[in-house]
Amino acid sequence: MEVSFSKEIQSLRLGDGETFHGEGILAITKGLLQSGVAYVGGYQGAPVSHLMDVLVQAKGYMDELGVHVEACSNEASAAAMLGASIHYPLRGAVTWKSIVGTNVAADALSNLSSPGVKGGVLVVVGEDYGEGASVIQERTHAYALKSGMILLDPRPDLGRMVDLVEHGFGLSEASNMPALMELRIRACHVRGSFTARDNRPPAISTRALMMEPAAFDYARLAHPPVTFRHEKLKYEERIPAARRYIVEHGLNELLPGKHDDLGLIVQGGLTNTLVRALQQFGLADAFGELDIPTLVLNVTSPLVPDQIANFCMGKRAVLVLEEGQPEYIEQEIATLLRRRDIQTPLNGKDLLPMGGEYTVEVIAAGLAAWLNQVLPAFDTASVQAWLDGNRIRRAEVAKSLPAPLPARPPGFCIGCPERPVFSAIKLAQQTVGPLHVAADIGCHAFATFEPFSTGHTILGYGMSLASRAGVSPHMSRRVLSIMGDGGFWHNGLLTGVQSALFNGDDAVLLIFKNGYTSATGTQDILSTPDDEVKEHASDKAQSLVHTNQTIENALKGLGVQWQRTVNTYEVAKMRATLTEAFTSNFNGLKVIVAEGECQLERQRRIKPWIAGLLKKGQRVVRVKYGVDEDVCNGDHACIRLSGCPTLTLKDNPDPLKVDPVATVIDGCVGCGLCGENAHAATLCPSFYRAEVVQNARWHERLVASLRGGIVRALQT
Repeated sequence: MEVSFSKEIQSLRLGDGETFHGEGILAITKGLLQSGVAYVGGYQGAPVSHLMDVLVQAKGYMDELGVHVEACSNEASAAAMLGASIHYPLRGAVTWKSIVGTNVAADALSNLSSPGVKGGVLVVVGEDYGEGASVIQERTHAYALKSGMILLDPRPDLGRMVDLVEHGFGLSEASNMPALMELRIRACHVRGSFTARDNRPPAISTRALMMEPAAFDYARLAHPPVTFRHEKLKYEERIPAARRYIVEHGLNELLPGKHDDLGLIVQGGLTNTLVRALQQFGLADAFGELDIPTLVLNVTSPLVPDQIANFCMGKRAVLVLEEGQPEYIEQEIATLLRRRDIQTPLNGKDLLPMGGEYTVEVIAAGLAAWLNQVLPAFDTASVQAWLDGNRIRRAEVAKSLPAPLPARPPGFCIGCPERPVFSAIKLAQQTVGPLHVAADIGCHAFATFEPFSTGHTILGYGMSLASRAGVSPHMSRRVLSIMGDGGFWHNGLLTGVQSALFNGDDAVLLIFKNGYTSATGTQDILSTPDDEVKEHASDKAQSLVHTNQTIENALKGLGVQWQRTVNTYEVAKMRATLTEAFTSNFNGLKVIVAEGECQLERQRRIKPWIAGLLKKGQRVVRVKYGVDEDVCNGDHACIRLSGCPTLTLKDNPDPLKVDPVATVIDGCVGCGLCGENAHAATLCPSFYRAEVVQNARWHERLVASLRGGIVRALQT
């Protein structure tokens, strides 16, 4: 990837007593190195993508420490890495986006949790429940419960987060249980400082190798009959050991308050939001001092029964703040209180929403309802007025608009090479008829929004070809499956291509080959053009993805007989190829590789190159497209077909015409899609191509001057 984290990498070198300044996910990365981690792996995904990005770019420093770093092909391969910690005192950490990533990794995690670990294991997952950054809204908590794993949910404070990383490894080793650490987006990006400690090179490392493997021990395998013993060990030894460590090291925090007959129990990751909500009531200050005693659960699984019971004992009421559903923590607390005959009234999801993100407003509304019950003399009117005022202001803004604001979903970048393919799909359907489209995770999922509205299902990363298997036999027309090269390498090659070939399916697969896993931050993959090719390209402005034929070779090696490669910007050719795929007499898997470099990466690559040419005074030509206002008829089919953000509307300059005309604004990157669509769809010939020349030669300036003079003369 072209995004540089050179500054962040330098902060990883800070030693004992130095002050680290930065954001949460980088602090977590520093914590890993301070913990003596021996190996790190993962698969990128928001909001934890740049944990792996930083470590990969810091490979030189990782080699100095003897830490092995591996960018994994998917979350399952990352989780399988942790098998090193079953037999050996190796501390390992992996990372991915949850819950979708945890779903993929679940098989390996279950088989890891059964025998348990010798070296500490920490899985850093990006928990974005309710925040809208994930395709599905589920929680990680269930995996910790079912498989016997520790679940850490640290309070969003850099010092505390780093401590929890180090204690996470210690807790894992003390209990022989893998540990999950869930980080919400606010924890990942909270900024602050903490006093660093020296990084610890692992005792066993890439610079200090083991001479002999561990002795064979059947009890360390996840295989019957020992798995029955493993299950018993979880509740007889491992969980009790984890609880002892939690108490001895004070991992959960008790924040005192003057209303000692009341109590709040909160997930660590929600603590800052809770403090902000309490501030609205005057029950907390800006420094986090609270008036209501609060138990902060930095470890949400396992809970410590004695700790919960002692906190609740003698209180008139306790409110549990747990984001998401089901209410795992609340149910567990209620059960252990009743088993101990502690009759403290417990509230939670009866006053707070079952689903959605717990923002300050959401928590404040729940607190107001709770305080009205337990402190009827306490005045919550000001907070209620604040909440009502927010609702009224939103309603007033909505009423002031002539119509509701249209939704602004995410979309393709300007010049994205995937947009023209969906234009071609729309055009192809005019010939072959409506298609069932099995969509996939990735940038191409933006085509499910207008103007394309293409895609019937999204069932997992790289799963599109597999997901059409039940539809194809029952459909008179062939089904189209779409995936990116990131999805292809993640899961699609095995779950989709291999299965379709084995079963002889008559399927059509479209693979976007843009050279990167673009939606997660443009990380390098097997089909990424080599750095040497990028460096020595004669024309760096051209797409370079054609220089890497890994996908094509893999498909050929598996036995794909019908395969076509088309440049994505050639809309007419793509339309013809799609039509051929759906009308061909060939019965079997048909694969179209849509070849076009990720525009974001292309711009990152060529902008410094162009800046260098300009600095040297060399001639630079930039292509720009425009619309001839006199020719445009105001039909706007071009906009409906492309959806390009730089292709928009403006008032018609002709006073006799009512309809606005299309126009291309300055954000245009010169991809040429508008013209290609106009040609392929036989639209009006209103588009023109212009070349903007910088550092023009003398004769070019002379010709431009003469041409300008002639034009001005004709206009007068």
